[in-house]
Amino acid sequence: MTGRDRAREHRGTADVEAVWRIESARIVAALTRFTGDFGLAEDAAQEAVAEALTSWPHASPANPAGWLMATARRRAIDAVRRRTALQHRYALLAADLAVDPGVDEDVDPDRIDDDVLALMYVSCHPVLSPETRVALTLRVVGGLSTAEIARAFLVPVPTVQARITRGKKTIAAAGVPFELPPASERRERLGGVLSVIYVIFTEGSTATSGDRLLRPEVAYEAIRLARTLAALQSDEPEVHGLLALCELTSARFPARTGPEGSPILLEDQDRRRWDVSAIRRGLAALAEASTRGLGPYGLQAAIAACHASAPSVEATDWDRIVVLYEALGRVAPSPVVDLNRAVAVAMASGPAHALAIVDELIASNRLPGSHLVPTVRGELLARLGRRPEARAELELAARLCTNQRERSVLLGKAAALG
Repeated sequence: MTGRDRAREHRGTADVEAVWRIESARIVAALTRFTGDFGLAEDAAQEAVAEALTSWPHASPANPAGWLMATARRRAIDAVRRRTALQHRYALLAADLAVDPGVDEDVDPDRIDDDVLALMYVSCHPVLSPETRVALTLRVVGGLSTAEIARAFLVPVPTVQARITRGKKTIAAAGVPFELPPASERRERLGGVLSVIYVIFTEGSTATSGDRLLRPEVAYEAIRLARTLAALQSDEPEVHGLLALCELTSARFPARTGPEGSPILLEDQDRRRWDVSAIRRGLAALAEASTRGLGPYGLQAAIAACHASAPSVEATDWDRIVVLYEALGRVAPSPVVDLNRAVAVAMASGPAHALAIVDELIASNRLPGSHLVPTVRGELLARLGRRPEARAELELAARLCTNQRERSVLLGKAAALG
């Protein structure tokens, strides 16, 4: 292969990846609607991508998305033809393709939006395990490859493949229809979709393991999904709340790590490096979320907005943050919320009040095994001048922490206490 051939192949691959990342959800959704088979649709779409990787370097189509759709349809027809039990579906597909063998110019855009939304609900269906929901959503809605998902979550490729395969089989076995849930169920099911996107984002914003604190590419994928959902369900405040939370949190990414990837604490961050555009987008989304009162994601976004709007840690409105955490604790109680409230209380009223909250958490054993509790307790004890106890807590936190970057910071703090 000559250098020119390699360059052409590289450009063709990049074109396929770019188009697939943008159009994958629409293509899989439309195929699922046509075939009635989620697994078949995803397989046919992947076959179309594989064919594009071979042919596009030699002849780029005028309408890449239409090419992928038409090719995927043909692959779906081939698969259906092999399934004699689905002859009726084949006839419908073949007739449809005969009318329009090229692109999907006659497809109703509103119908496509409904298809993409239905695809999100299917990928996040309650019959699936949480891990499978994440893998399936990133694959069929986000358009990520199996290898990309594996890299994002630091698991072997076969593990992701198994989750996706198992997910398709579970959906088929459970007879999950490819359709939007009834209005009476949609809000309840929406919570499941939001939680999947939030899990993806939090893994990107604070990696649970590995040698990197941030995985921005994972977090930005979650933001892309949240934006898509906000466009499709613009009347749901919590969708905007989640989008606001993600945007405002990601705004601090440029200042959260040093050149070597080591974490930089909030009080030490250069706020001039925060992403002003992301803050603006986050505040705009928060305004949308506030129209009918804030839910759990909206309240967390409001807390993030307090940080984003403050010129320094000292000038932050910690009293308002405490009130917001109290509200969050009422609508979505959790030990993590209580722990974060303790941090805010320490800033607003002093470490002694906060230590009582943390000790109550420990007494009730509500966050067993988490490095976060000894981390916060160690910080509070240090501020109270109880250095030996603080050092012991921070060393315990380092032993429990699975992220190498965070562990290094904890050990450094412990060592500094003598």
